[in-house]
Amino acid sequence: MSTVTIMDHPLIQHKIGLIRQKETGTRDFRETIGEIAMLICYEATRHLELDDVEIETPITKTVVKQLKGKKLAIVPILRAGLGMVDGMLTLIPSAKVGHIGLYRDPETLKPVEYYCKLPADCANREVFVVDPMLATGGSSVAAIEMLKQHGCRKIHFMCIIAAPEGVKALTEAHPDVDLYIGALDDHLNDHGYIVPGLGDAGDRIFGTK
Repeated sequence: MSTVTIMDHPLIQHKIGLIRQKETGTRDFRETIGEIAMLICYEATRHLELDDVEIETPITKTVVKQLKGKKLAIVPILRAGLGMVDGMLTLIPSAKVGHIGLYRDPETLKPVEYYCKLPADCANREVFVVDPMLATGGSSVAAIEMLKQHGCRKIHFMCIIAAPEGVKALTEAHPDVDLYIGALDDHLNDHGYIVPGLGDAGDRIFGTK
């Protein structure tokens, strides 16, 4: 079953409070999204395995820890997920980056793929799917299904704010995917927005309101 981790770090909680405020401007919103992503990434990578490697310091030889394999990938769900990538790359600069684009069909309300570009060796990598908001869960469920169709097996999902409905949908559809969530909000309103939420993350990141 999925492990759902809700962040309790004071810095994450403080910064989420900043981006919730409607008066927070585009630049500050974008920068803070990246900072939150970096902090969540720090927590979400605790499970990474290490190898012992012998090196030489200016004083003597010694054994240090090094990430085992280093095969990681970050896959944002377009377009809002792009806002989380740079913060994560600050911590794991060797990670490769893929992109998945989805839109909601106005009649069926189902997610439809319009773009998918993944690293050639994505199936051999541990993948972090990122999207600031987990609302209904439709896009994240579809994105992870696409990754599985490309052979990916070790997949994690990271978001900044989630609704209970989205968490339920994602964990039921993909019980093998762990979730890392900055804050779990109350519910979805009639328009599918997270309450209290922060509005449309993509519009606020890119200034397209």
